[in-house]
Amino acid sequence: MNAFFKALPVCLFLLLTARVQAAPPVAPKPGTARSVSGPSDAERYARRCQSQTAQRIARPQGTMLWGTKRSWDPEKPSDERTSVLVSVALDAPRQAEAGVKALRFEGGRLWAVPAPETGATASDVVGTVLQGTASDGKPVEVAICGAEPAADDPGRVFYRIEAWNAVAREWENPCVALDRSPAPRALAVGGVWDASGAHADAPDRVTFACENGAISKCILWGYAPWASRDGQSLAGLHQACTRLARADYCGNGRSHTRQDTTIDIYDRLGVLERATEVTREWDPAKGSFEAAWAPDGATCLSRTRDGRALDLILQECPGRFQADTGNAGEASESCTVRRGDVKPGAALLRNLSYGPPKADPAPVR
Repeated sequence: MNAFFKALPVCLFLLLTARVQAAPPVAPKPGTARSVSGPSDAERYARRCQSQTAQRIARPQGTMLWGTKRSWDPEKPSDERTSVLVSVALDAPRQAEAGVKALRFEGGRLWAVPAPETGATASDVVGTVLQGTASDGKPVEVAICGAEPAADDPGRVFYRIEAWNAVAREWENPCVALDRSPAPRALAVGGVWDASGAHADAPDRVTFACENGAISKCILWGYAPWASRDGQSLAGLHQACTRLARADYCGNGRSHTRQDTTIDIYDRLGVLERATEVTREWDPAKGSFEAAWAPDGATCLSRTRDGRALDLILQECPGRFQADTGNAGEASESCTVRRGDVKPGAALLRNLSYGPPKADPAPVR
């Protein structure tokens, strides 16, 4: 990573919104038969990876971890910690091309098993249908429709995926689309994230992290969990980043931020360094310390990102924080509350943000 990139502040577009429209009924695709009981497996697989209409839109979203839709039903209220797709199994594909028996995840990309005799390429996995799981535990089939190596890192591959929407009876991109990213792709990441935002290693399972979600963004910012720096794995920094990106102070999967919030991230390994120059997105003179972060949430909190009272955070996770009686960090990183169950050195990342409008400070209980 070059010095210019490291000096740039990280711009987080966190509380993502989509335009709400009433979607007309989805018409069958040419040549596709429908039955009252639904299409057969052969019919459904034949319709995977076909062009989709632009009529399917997502309900307004909160801050996203996976970057996926919360529900296939746009009229159904849903919690920000739900998703139509949280992970997929790499073994026993439901459908595969060219003799592929399974997929293998390594180094930020998927590989076909067995590998083609002529040499493996990113496109070897295209056309495969995998068995996925939603946050409620229900099964969902996922088709890999494209594989695009990243321009800045050919070893990292973006996948265009579709999942079977049992409500609309269509293959559909499960990633939330935005104006700036109308056809979002996904990165394959090892393991599974649960509703609390906790990550667990899971053999033969990966997460398809959509571009507009925190899991994917933290990789693009430099914290690829499969990579290392100076001999140290970045997996812990990546997990801490997913908490930081969503302002998940309590480590319970709840976000506390607003859309288009700009922050500056820095870490002790120097993957991202604290910005010192004014850019279009960030003015260091206007930023101030917000929090320090570990993989399970904030370890030290100066103030909230969205301006809510600290008392509300303390009520959300009682017993987690206590009033800070002394500054264990730099003078510019003074904390109002701090966790008592972790050492100051447990923090892997720190961030600055623009403070909310000033008001009379409320006492911290």
